[in-house]
Amino acid sequence: MDFFVINAFVESAKRNIAPPLDAYDAAAWSAITPLSEASIENNGEPQDFPDFTRGMWGRRKPYDWMTEIPEMKF
Repeated sequence: MDFFVINAFVESAKRNIAPPLDAYDAAAWSAITPLSEASIENNGEPQDFPDFTRGMWGRRKPYDWMTEIPEMKF
């Protein structure tokens, strides 16, 4: 999966269009490891997952990035 995400990011940068992942996605993905560590330290207790968008995730328009790069090769 990493190849596809990185490749899509590079292609979007070359075409000067929005990447498939934004800063909010990156922050959410980065939070998984420290939240997992905190859960383990607390005997598997669930951890609250932070909302990095401050509630805006429900109002964000979907971005169909695959249609923006029709000649992209996988």
